[in-house]
Amino acid sequence: MSYAIELLPIRAKLGESPVWDADHEALWFVDILAPAVHRYDVASEALETWPMPGPCGSIGLCTSGRILVALKRSIQLLDPTSGRLEHFAHVEVDGPAGNRLNDGKVAPDGSFWVGSMDDRPEREPLACLYRVTPQGKVEKKVDGIVISNGLAWSTDGRTMFHSDSRGIWIRRYSYDLQSGNISAMKVIAEPTLEQGRPDGAATDVEGFYWSAGVSSGFLNRWSPEGELVEQIALPVPNPTMPCFTGRDMKTVYVTSLERDPHPNAGRLVRLELKVAGVPVARFPA
Repeated sequence: MSYAIELLPIRAKLGESPVWDADHEALWFVDILAPAVHRYDVASEALETWPMPGPCGSIGLCTSGRILVALKRSIQLLDPTSGRLEHFAHVEVDGPAGNRLNDGKVAPDGSFWVGSMDDRPEREPLACLYRVTPQGKVEKKVDGIVISNGLAWSTDGRTMFHSDSRGIWIRRYSYDLQSGNISAMKVIAEPTLEQGRPDGAATDVEGFYWSAGVSSGFLNRWSPEGELVEQIALPVPNPTMPCFTGRDMKTVYVTSLERDPHPNAGRLVRLELKVAGVPVARFPA
């Protein structure tokens, strides 16, 4: 199947965590290494930037209009109007010195899930996955991770996907919307480097899991059982995360990183799919 794929004139050192603001038809995303939070207005094509005090692994939209930002070891609330950050929660304060927070996403129950990663060249399984409640309570859910990534939920919110970019695996869990507990873990795929190490991800309304193949240049569509059913070749060598957007939720933006000496490395990509994506919840703060 062929797709209309567009390269936008926006480049990041390490673009990640695109999140769709349907109310304002804008795409929020981060540049982990800039470090900065960006907002791209689809209609005007204007790009706004909020510099961050350190690496920012991921973001989530809040019901108040603020932005939840995962810095190295803490969650902060960004007020886009003033640019001020307000501390919300400490995460992994006693973890290894080489760790930092990475991929995060607001779950269907309104909690914020965020994982850490070993940011050293050694890349050991020293990272964890956490759930942060609207009250600021931090719950450790999974450990033994190298680079936590790929958080996404099914349409009904009862299935959670999670990946380890260096593990290398994609897992599926049953998700309890009342307690936020996960159970019935199953490794559904162990992608090869040629298929693409699993980076950031999103889900569609048919129950499939779209994962950025950061080592291959592919956007991969996996079934809930772990079958690779489709691969879309992207014009960037290292895609990092897809995000469904638009009024019909069929326009996908994909961030990427500027690692390889490639003319498109780090660029933002836009493409149209035939299937709609699952909207991401907002954090009640």
